[in-house]
Amino acid sequence: MRFEYHYQKEAPQLLRSFLKEQGISKGLLAKVKFQGGHILVNGQEENVLYSLKWGDQVTFIIPDEGEHETMLPSEGPVDIVFEDEHVLVVNKPAGIASIPAQYHPTGTLANRVKAYYLRQGYADQVIHIVTRLDRDTSGLMVFAKHGFAHAKMDKQLRAHQFLKKYQALVGGAVSRLQDHEMIDRPISRQRTSLMQRMVDPAGQPAQTEYWLEQRDLQQAEALVDIRLHTGRTHQIRVHFADLGCPLLGDDMYGGSLTRISRQALHCYELQFAHPFTGELLHFIQEAPADMAELIAKMRN
Repeated sequence: MRFEYHYQKEAPQLLRSFLKEQGISKGLLAKVKFQGGHILVNGQEENVLYSLKWGDQVTFIIPDEGEHETMLPSEGPVDIVFEDEHVLVVNKPAGIASIPAQYHPTGTLANRVKAYYLRQGYADQVIHIVTRLDRDTSGLMVFAKHGFAHAKMDKQLRAHQFLKKYQALVGGAVSRLQDHEMIDRPISRQRTSLMQRMVDPAGQPAQTEYWLEQRDLQQAEALVDIRLHTGRTHQIRVHFADLGCPLLGDDMYGGSLTRISRQALHCYELQFAHPFTGELLHFIQEAPADMAELIAKMRN
């Protein structure tokens, strides 16, 4: 992967400092130094102590991320919403995990993306997941297509500069729901379960903002629009269960299976800055049929 920069400062600057300003970490510099990359100034190889002057052309060449990882390819459809040389946005179906686990090394969306990279003949084949979804949650997911892009997008995530919005259908004590609320309740792992989480004052900070779209008191169901401000495991599911309004279909947290057989949760909107151009990327993805039918009935 090749990146070009034009130095346009009047004062000289060490190449090392300039590269740091472009988001290039010490780890990435080490990778370039020891794994076959190059740092060129005006076409000539230079070390990071070179003093840049106005007009210098800097070329940063990162070695390919080839077949050295353990992710196995699995054939299966990949619903691509957006792709360029740095970013891949896909629409994940419900019922497929985002990443492999110890006893389930294949069959996930990440395995499918690896197979897609192989079919396309991409030089960079390491899978970098930027945002992930639970197995039974549908919707938009982001992959970085190389490590440099991943680092830059991960920095945006940590700075809470990714907009992630969800639709959810909830049941139970829906009369408690407000028109708009920020749920600010820490989450930790349940002591007796490897999977389940719970609200816990000693847990990690977790913030879920929601807006009430529709409420059916007779059916004890509601449609909510949700924005995540943190990304804890099962965060939305745990927060709404703690309110007494578990997601429909989420039997792990007490949701009814009468209307839908998986948690009624869909990531429908993503917005973030492109890691290299700075362009604002904005995506909307309609809910799949199982949720869309329930949402239409609720709205009507």
